[in-house]
Amino acid sequence: MRTKSLKSTKKTLAAVALLATAAFTLTACGGGDDGKEPVAEVSTETDSGQAATVLDKPFEKPDLVLKDTHGKKYDLREETKGKPTLIYFGYTHCPDVCPLTMNNIAVAKKALPKTDQDKLKVVFVTTDPERDTSAELGKWLKGVDADFTGLTGDFATIQAGARQLGISIDPSKKDKNGKIVSMHGTQVIAFSPKTDGGYVLYNESATAADYTKDLPKLLKGGTP
Repeated sequence: MRTKSLKSTKKTLAAVALLATAAFTLTACGGGDDGKEPVAEVSTETDSGQAATVLDKPFEKPDLVLKDTHGKKYDLREETKGKPTLIYFGYTHCPDVCPLTMNNIAVAKKALPKTDQDKLKVVFVTTDPERDTSAELGKWLKGVDADFTGLTGDFATIQAGARQLGISIDPSKKDKNGKIVSMHGTQVIAFSPKTDGGYVLYNESATAADYTKDLPKLLKGGTP
């Protein structure tokens, strides 16, 4: 009984640390010219051997109403209700983390049977809406996976939606080299088709192989 209690306590503390880290860390895509490691890093259970962290308390799906790549209103909760969904906040001018993350997911999706591919919803929410118009998002996502959903709109609305997932984002600004960068958390949140809760979190170290291994389980609302 004592061992079980300690494990439960450790798991709860890990979840608390995870949420705290996710809420306060950011990274600037393309801003790492100094060779330093990205600052956005989410704690995971180091002995799990998995890229994913299963949350004790799932996130509620953000109440986000934005515009899709066709300029049409897109209600995130309504459009993804009851569907396995991956959500990521990033921007199209990012030269490294964002395209790598989205391409990893795209590769994993293509490994699924066609019927399962059609079930999966992948939503990319821009953190740089001034440059990422509906048309720009559509053009960029076409090079990744044309079936992925791209969303843009008012920055304050996007920022509030990200905050509901413990993901911090800041308005885009110029770095010391004059390059416009977007500071944002790099987590991917997986939502269950059974509960619509965001119950699995991936950080930027997750590979295409990790997603390929986990997606069949996520499609059913299972844990990696």
